[in-house]
Order: sequence, then structure tokens, then C-alpha cells
Amino acid sequence: MLVRPERLAVADEVARALAAHRGVVALETTVVTHGLPHPQGLEVATSMEARVHAAGATPATIGVLDGRVRVGLTREELSRLAASPKIEKLNLSNLAARLAAGGAGSTTVAATMLAAHMAGIAVFATGGIGGVHRGAEQTDDVSADLTALSRIPVAVVCAGAKSILDLPRTVERLETLGVPIYGYRCDEFPAFWRRSSGLKLDQRFDELPALASAVREHWALGTGTGVVVANPVPEADEMDERAYDRALVRALERVEKQHIRGRAVTPALLETIHEATGGRATTSNIALLEHNATVAGGLAVALAAG
Repeated sequence: MLVRPERLAVADEVARALAAHRGVVALETTVVTHGLPHPQGLEVATSMEARVHAAGATPATIGVLDGRVRVGLTREELSRLAASPKIEKLNLSNLAARLAAGGAGSTTVAATMLAAHMAGIAVFATGGIGGVHRGAEQTDDVSADLTALSRIPVAVVCAGAKSILDLPRTVERLETLGVPIYGYRCDEFPAFWRRSSGLKLDQRFDELPALASAVREHWALGTGTGVVVANPVPEADEMDERAYDRALVRALERVEKQHIRGRAVTPALLETIHEATGGRATTSNIALLEHNATVAGGLAVALAAG
């Protein structure tokens, strides 16, 4: 993929790992600036990098500073991004404008996938992908994450999609787009805070070498799509179903009453669920993020070994 060199800055450690064909894992920055309260987001980002390192791979946290996509942010750069007031979430639609303006921003799943692919990184760890929103038949609100997955060949390790979404429609849309959903030690599509949604996956894999082989084979077909690697939240950190259901109802009611739309929907829902569960949702969120980083690190190593 061609990209203007002045717009893409790859950290030396990441560049060396890529040149040596070692495993590298991309990490997003929206979790730092919007997903978790400061400084918790910064601490979790550091923990995810440590998990990737422990798995034998090199982490590459991605964000935008001074009009450049930075692949492999330093601790100082990440702290600067986290401390920036009213930092913008960058997606496929607004990334170019922010770069042209010489500004800063945190990268969503879609923008991180794009940056990772531009740098030559094949694996990305996140919390949960976006998808088809509830009520999309009226609003047509569908996350750009699905667009990115249909166009960018990156393996995205995630705890499924946030259960604030319409999960059956999300899984159906992924199938329509030709994006396989591979489960790592699970048979059903995870629902972020919950380990299962009742929705079947394309294939289960219990070992990383076999999973890596399937991912590699999919890309060899030349479809150009990404791969969803579904990795459930650890059982000990799964949220109680009834407590979560009550919190979700409250969150959906808030969005409806306050007429929240577009990019503001997900942050509003997450904030309400966090409050309604007394912080339990955030604890679960952190656990699945760290777990995804570990699995992504192992997958990156397995892919590199092939």
C-alpha cells in the first residue's frame, strides 16, 4: 500500500521487528482517550504492551500526533495524546482531514487497521469491534469497523462485539462481507462482557498454530478482507447476566431519551453501563483487553513462524 512517507512514522523497534519478520501486534488508542477514564486508559495501554511482549511479539500502539500516523508510540507520546483536551476519535472518514490539518487524534478499530496495514502489521488486538447498531433498520447506523474488515487484510483479536449492538445483524453482515469469524477456544460469538451470544462461528481453533494457518490460508485466497478472531473474556471476569441486562436497559433508555446519535452513541452507552454496574463493567473490559493482547501476541508469533 502506498502512503506518503511524511504521514507515516514507524518506531525503530517496530521497524526492526518487521524487517526481521518477527511478530508485531497493533494496538489502538481510542481505549486510552475515550474507552477508559484517565489515567486508567494509559495504564491499561501499558499493560497491553507488556502482555504482547510477554507473548514474544512487539507491540505497536498507534495514534496521530502533529499530522503523522505514529506506529509504535513512546510512553511520552502516549501520555501526550492521553492528556490532550477534547481529542478526536479518528475513523476512516475523518483521518485524512486530521492529518492534513497537522492535528492529533486517537485511532478507532477501523483507523488502526488501516495504519497497521500501511506499516505491514498483520495482527491487531482490541476490546470489541463495532457493528450494526440496534435500530439500524431506521437509522442505518453501522460501524466503519465492518467497512475496514471488508477491505483490509488484518487479523483482529477481540472479545466479539459490544453487546450494546445488534449482534445477530453484525454477524450476518460479516458473513455477507466475506469476513470469517474464527473462535479461539470458543464455539460462539462472544458478547464482550459476556462469553457467549448464542451465535455460531465459522470455525473453532484450540491452538494458535492451527489458527495462524487458517488466517494465512484465508489471505492466500486474495479476497482482501480481514479476519475476526473471537476471544471471549476470561470466565472469572465475565459479568453477571442479570446485572448486565439491567444496565443495558438503562443505557438504551438514556440514548433514546437524550436523542443521542452517531459517534456519540457508543461512549454514552458505555458510560451508563459503567455507572449502572458500579464499575464492574470496566473491570471486565480491562480483563478482556489484556487477554486479547496476550492471544494476539501469540498469534503474531505463530504467523511469523509460518
